[in-house]
Amino acid sequence: MKRAFVSDCEGPISKNDNAFELAENFIPNGEKLFSNISKYDDVLADVLNKTGYCAGSTLKLILPFFKAYGVTDEQMEKFSAQNILLIADTQTTLRHVQSIASSFVVSTSYEHYIKALCKTVDFPYKNTYCTKVSLDKCGITPQEKERLKEIAQEIAQMSIIEIPPNSKDIQNFSKSGKAAIQRLDQIFWDIIPKMFVGKFLLNVVTIGGEQKAEAIRDITKREGIELSNIMYVGDSITDVEAFKLVCSNGGLSVSFNGNIYAIKNAEVAVLSESNLVTAVIADLFCKLGTKQTLETLSSWKIEALKGQVDENLFKKLASQKKILPKVQIVTTENMELLTNESTEFRKKVRGVAVGRLG
Repeated sequence: MKRAFVSDCEGPISKNDNAFELAENFIPNGEKLFSNISKYDDVLADVLNKTGYCAGSTLKLILPFFKAYGVTDEQMEKFSAQNILLIADTQTTLRHVQSIASSFVVSTSYEHYIKALCKTVDFPYKNTYCTKVSLDKCGITPQEKERLKEIAQEIAQMSIIEIPPNSKDIQNFSKSGKAAIQRLDQIFWDIIPKMFVGKFLLNVVTIGGEQKAEAIRDITKREGIELSNIMYVGDSITDVEAFKLVCSNGGLSVSFNGNIYAIKNAEVAVLSESNLVTAVIADLFCKLGTKQTLETLSSWKIEALKGQVDENLFKKLASQKKILPKVQIVTTENMELLTNESTEFRKKVRGVAVGRLG
């Protein structure tokens, strides 16, 4: 039975949040600027469900500020290549999944980063989907540069928007939260679109949300397989639509150190400092399919895997027995606890600043 392994990049494969790191490095107060835009992204995608809006569009919204501060494609490429932080056992995992299944990376990340990562881990770039953009081709006037620098600092100084639990309306937000959302609406949907640099953004498509789901549909066509033969690994709000598509069609959806959005929409939750467990689950999936894999994982014990998975993988996982990763089927009963545990664990693995991003 032909199957496909599809994974997000940042989180399941690497510890980076490349766009956050670029902002932190090249823009004054860039970490706060990025964090505030990222939270606004969560609001538009998950709370307000803005028509036509794609989760992960932080990477699009922040581009004018990169341009204002003079960031070039060469700088993005060089910085990305020099700052890749892989999850432990990534190369072992990617080699194994490529040996047993058609393997793909579907990522919101900029192509500069994905190309650098593919070179580092020897993964075929042709088997990736990512956000393609060239800052060098983006025009901007001197006046726009100065105005955008002012706006960047204004956003950086805003208080982080707090999203009320189960909120689906702006009226549920605090007074300061409403004011921040309304100001950011004005900036991103009125002020910047009227700028010369704003026209450039019209052609940028971020690979997040529905675009990730569309990438998976494209993979099924390329490989001539059914969605039930797809295993998808993700960790954030950008993976929600991919999780839903795969899960609803009988495939296997796995949250790897995921946040609340990932845990709510995946079938399996993994908490691990090594992605060797991803290779183990993929090995089971390729041999057994979704139903039997879930049955095997429902009683996650190293002893139960002996004879079930690749012998070399088993030995490597068994050698980690003292720190065996947590693997659990997500249910309505354990979802809240798993969400809290996984959210904290991702901060441990990737750092607090990156770990708390949507």
